[in-house]
Amino acid sequence: MRLCNHAILALFLAGAALSLAAQQPPRQQAPIQAPSLIVDRDPVRSPDGEAPASSALRKVGQGYVLHTEVDEVVLNCTVLDGTRLASDLKKENFEVFEDGVKQTLISFQHFDLPVSIALVVDNSGSMGRKRPSVNKSTLDLIQASNPQDEAFVVNFSDEAIIDQDFTSDVNKLREGLSHIEARGGTALYDAVAASADKLATDAKRPKQVLILITDGEDNASTNNLEQTIRRVRQLSGPVIYSIGLLFGDEMGRDEVKNAREALKTLSDETGGMAFFPKNIEQIDEIAAEVARDIRSQYTLGYHSTKPMTDADFRTVQVVAKGKGHGKLTVRTRTGYFPVARVARKSTAPR
Repeated sequence: MRLCNHAILALFLAGAALSLAAQQPPRQQAPIQAPSLIVDRDPVRSPDGEAPASSALRKVGQGYVLHTEVDEVVLNCTVLDGTRLASDLKKENFEVFEDGVKQTLISFQHFDLPVSIALVVDNSGSMGRKRPSVNKSTLDLIQASNPQDEAFVVNFSDEAIIDQDFTSDVNKLREGLSHIEARGGTALYDAVAASADKLATDAKRPKQVLILITDGEDNASTNNLEQTIRRVRQLSGPVIYSIGLLFGDEMGRDEVKNAREALKTLSDETGGMAFFPKNIEQIDEIAAEVARDIRSQYTLGYHSTKPMTDADFRTVQVVAKGKGHGKLTVRTRTGYFPVARVARKSTAPR
């Protein structure tokens, strides 16, 4: 089964489907599928396959029960005081604005929620020598995260393949990351769009993260950057953390500039961060910082003052102020497209 990367236009989807049917997979791992091709869908999900976000979380036994309100907007926010994480804020320290209009917070959380993670790693020819260090740092990140997190591994070159489906087993993730072929081009945007689709379709956790590691500029995708960002917005997530291994002499100055701008845009638009280490040894430190960032976020929920029938993109701004702090910086997604959602209840595994 091959990867079908979500394309914005129906024509692209139809063409991709015909192409996929005629090809043979390079290995037996299951490729990512776009929601439109998935048959066995969770019946409590919305017709477009979107997994609704949730903010009303209660402890039940050794797990958590999540209740979703159909029109609730949920924002995962990282708050910085200078370069330090601000971890002592309360609900009253936050203000949320949608299209410039102040909103009323209906929920507030600040504790280590389990997360669904997409590990999306460049497997193109230039990554061969870097993958051992990348794989080690990626596993260190998982081990430093919540034990109830789940993750899947996508290795991509000119196509993206799931080498390990959702699991909390570090050994299985290690095996998935070990499938290194280092060949072909770099279909980065398609890999991101398809991985976001899989998170929306199959993830068990409402809070979702995509960790993208690459050493090059996209040169093989059907989607462009704008289409990819729009798709992620339509799915209401995930937060994207990008690690660009753009050192060395493999790329020209313009290529490095373009790659940096693309990775930074993907991360900034979703509330994540983009990192550009100067050498391979810095990846360990970056992985630890990403793990801390994920586990330290605030989760805010509100009902929009606009009707859900207004389908235009809505910009979001979060402002935080706290006694004893200087000027606080809040990272969160820049906005969202309202979509029809179906309430659900899910329990984290015990």
